[in-house]
Amino acid sequence: MAYNSLKQAALDLEKNGQLIRIKAEVDPDLEVAEIHRRVFDAQGPALLFENIKGSKFPALSNLYGTFERTDFLFRHTIEKVQKVIELKADPANFFKNPFRYTSAPFTALSALPRKRRSAPILYGKTQIDQLTLIKSWQMDGGAFVTMPQVITLPPNVKNMMQSNIGMYRVQLSGNEYEINKEVGMHYQLHRGIGVHHTMYNEIDEPFKASVVIGGPPSYAFSAIMPLPEGLSEMTFAGMLGGHRYGYVLQNGHVIPAFADFVITGTIRKKEKKPEGPFGDHLGYYSLEHDFPVMEVENVYHRKDAIWHFSVVGRPPQEDSSFGYMIHNL
Repeated sequence: MAYNSLKQAALDLEKNGQLIRIKAEVDPDLEVAEIHRRVFDAQGPALLFENIKGSKFPALSNLYGTFERTDFLFRHTIEKVQKVIELKADPANFFKNPFRYTSAPFTALSALPRKRRSAPILYGKTQIDQLTLIKSWQMDGGAFVTMPQVITLPPNVKNMMQSNIGMYRVQLSGNEYEINKEVGMHYQLHRGIGVHHTMYNEIDEPFKASVVIGGPPSYAFSAIMPLPEGLSEMTFAGMLGGHRYGYVLQNGHVIPAFADFVITGTIRKKEKKPEGPFGDHLGYYSLEHDFPVMEVENVYHRKDAIWHFSVVGRPPQEDSSFGYMIHNL
């Protein structure tokens, strides 16, 4: 099934007995994360929290909580994507077994990004303090986006094939951040976004970025995939999702059409603020350090928006499914 939204994926899982709804009010400060951890440890279903204290938006976690559920989400597209990646890695494979790869060029071409005039994501606007501000561990510096897709472009470029989409953590509250006006951006200079940051340091053009939450399940995977040279994250998301990656441009920001939330803003090129601590993937806290800051411009959301999150910590956790998928591909 080609999912057009996170909600559609959630309903498909529920129909097939792989998702439960939690209707009782739960606290985003530690309680939601603990429920997630216990269900993950029991290899339980995906969780749709319908009543999170302080937010009008439902939240979904444990989407990729088991390898079997991850396979289920991408059951109709994974084999096609494998063929494209095999050819990108070694084009000679086509001559060894041409019948296996006859569909590969069509898979890639039909998944190219497409600019749209309108999009579900432009339904409404909100503010950071109205989002689902989940704090996962006691010593965390505040609430974080734990399934972000951060989109940036090089200077003077509007070609989406040159965009970078990475899963760099984003701190929404706490520390010295001015709520609703600033968020913390954790990344290193050798990463894709860091390379862009260095480019913008040399010119006067503002360094604009979009923090994306939710969207079809393929969106999050596109942000972590170590892709072959020349294969963009948007194209990969289109192939894995079964349809083209739609986007709109608003004031210089790239906004995915089918995302659930998009925070747009400008990264301050010469200023940093303390970010962290954060209970990290290896089972330790990454400590407080200075990292870039993004000035928030807008927070967009779709009509049926669902906040997609996970909880990281001592392995294995839900993000183990990312490694599983990368290995398969």
